[in-house]
Amino acid sequence: MTARIIMKMHVAHMRLTSPHVLHLHLKHPLRSSLPHWSAGAHVDLHLPDGRVRQYSLCGDPEQHTHYEIAIKREEQGRGGSRWLHDHVTVGSELHISAPRNSLPLDERGDRYIFVAGGIGITPLISMARTLRRRGKTFAFHCCAPSARLTPLLAELKDICGPRLHCWFSKEGTRFDPAILPPYDPGIHAYVCGPQRLLDAVQAALTAWPEDGLHVEAFDMTVDENFKPEPFEATIASTGETLLVPATKSLLEVLRENGFVMPSSCQIGVCGSCECGYRNGTVIHRDKILPTSKRQDRLMPCVSRARVSVTLDL
Repeated sequence: MTARIIMKMHVAHMRLTSPHVLHLHLKHPLRSSLPHWSAGAHVDLHLPDGRVRQYSLCGDPEQHTHYEIAIKREEQGRGGSRWLHDHVTVGSELHISAPRNSLPLDERGDRYIFVAGGIGITPLISMARTLRRRGKTFAFHCCAPSARLTPLLAELKDICGPRLHCWFSKEGTRFDPAILPPYDPGIHAYVCGPQRLLDAVQAALTAWPEDGLHVEAFDMTVDENFKPEPFEATIASTGETLLVPATKSLLEVLRENGFVMPSSCQIGVCGSCECGYRNGTVIHRDKILPTSKRQDRLMPCVSRARVSVTLDL
C-alpha cells in the first residue's frame, strides 16, 4: 500500500451546521480540480502536532473544485475535534490526504436503505446525492436527539425530499429497526453512527447477507474484559520473528523494526494499515474488515494474535 498524497488546502467557507458540528469547504490554492472521489470516501486530516483524524466527504462526488467535511466537537474525545473547532478560521491551511473509500456504494442494487445516527450522516449523504442523480430508489432514516442537533439537515431535506424519515428522540420519536424490511435480492442497507445504533440494526437484520448490509463505525472497539497478551509475529519474506509485548500494538513493533507501515486512525476504523497474514489465530479488533477477508487480512493497529502469527509483508 502506498502513502496517500497530502495536499495543503485552505478553508474557503465554514459554518456551524448544528451547535456542535463544524462544516468546512476546503479548496486548493493552486489546483482548480481536486482528486476525484466516490460516495462514502473519507480524507485524513493531519493536525499540526502530528495527530491524524479521518473525516467523511459530505459534498457532491461530481463536484471537484472543493471538498466538504463536517466535524463534530467531541468533548470526551482525543482532542482533535476540539482543536479544529477552537483554531480553524476562514483562510486556515489544513493538510488533507487524497480521498480513500472504505465504505463504497454498491451501485448494482435496485433499492437502498440508509440509517444514520448524528454525525454518521456524513458518509451517507454523498451516497444519497449519487443515487438521486442516477434515479435509484432509496429511503434515508436520520436519527438524532432533535432537529436543531442534526448536522446537514437542510441538505438532507433538499436531497431526499419525501424519502427522508427523521427520528428525533427528544421530540417524541425514536427509530425502531423493526420497521426495516426483510432482505430481498437487490436491496442494500448502509448504517453509520454510534455503536448502540449499529448493534440494534445489525441485531434486527441478522438474516441479511454480508454483501447486503454495510456498516461503518467511528469509534474504537471497547471491551473492558479484553486483556492483551504478548505474541510473536514472523515475517514470511525474511523469516524474522518479532516479539509483540502486551503493552504495544503489532503496528508499533513493526515500525520499530524498520517496516514502513501506513496508518491513520490507529483505532481500527479507517483501514489504512491493512496487511496480510498466512497462518495463526488472529484476534480481530477492528471495525472495518468484512468476515470474508478476516481469514488472511488484519489491521495491525489493533488486532493481535494468540501465541503467534505469520505476516505476509
